[in-house]
Amino acid sequence: MAQGLGLGAAIDTAALAYLGDAVFELCVREMLIAMGVSPRDLSNRAKDYVSATAQAAMYHKIFPQVTQEEQSIMKRGRNLHNHSRAKNAAVVDYRHATGLETLFGFMYHCGDAARVTALFALCIKDDL
Repeated sequence: MAQGLGLGAAIDTAALAYLGDAVFELCVREMLIAMGVSPRDLSNRAKDYVSATAQAAMYHKIFPQVTQEEQSIMKRGRNLHNHSRAKNAAVVDYRHATGLETLFGFMYHCGDAARVTALFALCIKDDL
């Protein structure tokens, strides 16, 4: 794993977003299990957090609260010219969601599990 924020270029932005998608999903799943959500409801409840629309809202929610370096990573992900298309969301929401996922992927790639946890807490603050 890379160390420090200065190594953001060491891995492709699209790859960071891909990784961040999985990291964010894992955070959501762990949270739902810890909340005692029944196994049959886990997938439906997870959709409330992992949809592009929900993640776009979280992007806007945490953007003013993160460091300038983290904002730069989020913008890099948001501005990624992705070849995939949003299925059930506006393109602008999909781009912001990708920015959020890029940040999570980057923090995980850097080995900063504590920051991943702190960022996720910011994302879901006031939602529980």
